[in-house]
Amino acid sequence: MKMDHIEVTDLTVTYDRKPVVWDLHFEIPKGVVAAIIGPNGAGKSTLIKAMIGLVPPNTGKVRFFGKTTDQMLGKIAYVGQRASIDWDFPITAFEVVLMGLYGRLGWFKRPNKEHKQQVRNVLEKIGMSQLADRQISDLSGGQQQRLFIGRALLQDADVYFLDEPFAGIDITTEKLIVDILKELAAKGKTIFVVHHDLNTVESYFDWAILLNMRLVAAGPLKEIYNSENLMKAFGQKGGLLEEAFLYAKGKQEGTK
Repeated sequence: MKMDHIEVTDLTVTYDRKPVVWDLHFEIPKGVVAAIIGPNGAGKSTLIKAMIGLVPPNTGKVRFFGKTTDQMLGKIAYVGQRASIDWDFPITAFEVVLMGLYGRLGWFKRPNKEHKQQVRNVLEKIGMSQLADRQISDLSGGQQQRLFIGRALLQDADVYFLDEPFAGIDITTEKLIVDILKELAAKGKTIFVVHHDLNTVESYFDWAILLNMRLVAAGPLKEIYNSENLMKAFGQKGGLLEEAFLYAKGKQEGTK
């Protein structure tokens, strides 16, 4: 069993007897930022939820560096989709980030000065120090997403899962998040990101998992991110996506 890889073996998940992801097998090494790419309904969010135990698989297993999901308790951080959050809940920016410590503190132990300083350090890192006392309902989409990235950072996990972290945010926040993810990977952390923008895949990620219910390809970008695999993942739409991707890439190179 590989101790430096995350392994998914024979993973199948069904809802109401309908397969959502089917017979997935892949390995991801430690210390990479991996994009999970595929069309709507491909099972991208289901895959990460099954990997961390939020959705029970019908078959298969996941091993994180030789350990089960239960054995990784406290070492996995998850940032869900912003649309799933109740933004009217009365909580401040500081308190959202502080929640990243609850795995270590428990729900009833009060944070001390050192813990609060850790929160302030994270707020500074994500550019939110001045808004620490602001209610989350008063923040922009990009600011809200920064907080949930900050909460995940405070967990000091080994593996991070982010479900569409760039949806509906400003470009400044997007670049800040990318820089943070690359910094985490440089420290040996492994990051999975559900992602939609094909134009940014090559600049944001090291590895990719191309998915359409079944696995199309998984591996380093330079080996598997190509027209053939995009067509397999997206079907007829894949050709149009690839054309748009190549057009945008050509424009970018022409402006250099």
